[in-house]
Amino acid sequence: MRVLVDVTHPAHVHLFRPTIAALEARGHEVAIASRDKDVTVDLLDAYGFDHTVLSRKRPGVLGVAREWLAREARLLRFARSFDPDVLLSRLNPATAHVATLLDAPNLVFHDTEIAGMLGRVTTPFTTMVCTPAAYAGEFGTQHQRYNGFHELAYLHPARFDPDPRRLEDAGVDPEASYSVVRLVGMDAHHDAGATGFSPETVRSLIDRLAPHGPVYVSSEHALPTGLAEHRNPVPSVDLHHLLAFADTYVGDSSTMATEAAVLGTPSVRYNPFDEEMGVFEDLADRGLVRSAHDEQTSVDTAVRLAADPDTGHRWRRRRRRLLAEKVDVTAYMVELVEEVGGR
Repeated sequence: MRVLVDVTHPAHVHLFRPTIAALEARGHEVAIASRDKDVTVDLLDAYGFDHTVLSRKRPGVLGVAREWLAREARLLRFARSFDPDVLLSRLNPATAHVATLLDAPNLVFHDTEIAGMLGRVTTPFTTMVCTPAAYAGEFGTQHQRYNGFHELAYLHPARFDPDPRRLEDAGVDPEASYSVVRLVGMDAHHDAGATGFSPETVRSLIDRLAPHGPVYVSSEHALPTGLAEHRNPVPSVDLHHLLAFADTYVGDSSTMATEAAVLGTPSVRYNPFDEEMGVFEDLADRGLVRSAHDEQTSVDTAVRLAADPDTGHRWRRRRRRLLAEKVDVTAYMVELVEEVGGR
């Protein structure tokens, strides 16, 4: 079988990486169309994947529109030359439109209710939209729900084994108490109108967490003046190892909040939106993520968890219950790709 995977964001690398490897191990041919955004290309290279860069992220609404129009044309040429049996992607209009033109199935993995216009121009052209069971929206007959989260595609114990040596090589003591802070750029289509932690809040957060151990900050933008010493020291490809051994995670990244939760790391998420996503309602009910709509509450909650010596035990217990009830999402994805692709 020939599978085309469209990877346009760093999170998509993690989501599809184990599935790509599993499909190739089962004798299928996989082609990867990539996008130069943040560390997407770096991650694909670090994992040793051959891929073809079809576009580069551009600033502004007009820049995004131009990029995606050009990407759709390039993806059509790329797909025609590869002749796929199935196209695999996140919610991506270019892939859905190209799949329709080629009369090939498009299998989409999606988990964000606030997709807005992106969903309206994509889902009518998809063959199947797969979401976590907790997803609040509906996609009709093409909708498939599974009992898991995207992050369990690559952080399920069957797929990921935290390695302390990765941290030691970067100068981080995996046995010591430390916190991880994540700051995102808030420039994705679903972040419109939202802002992340302010520089003042970042300073306060680091100052208040510091008495409980080192604070490592992973940021998509420059850190406030004087905080460079807290920049994450591990390579991007090893960030999940850093997260797995952390005592506390706090940030404005929803993806990393879920990653921390499924790894059993106490997780605090600043959510600047008025609405909540189904995935986080599920995780909150399980006590694995604390979400707050204001910055100060997020900071206070993170500091309180970092100061409590029993926090880690509670989270690990809750994680064991979670894993007993959720599926290995990569195994599910591989089976579905083969089913949709006709094998």
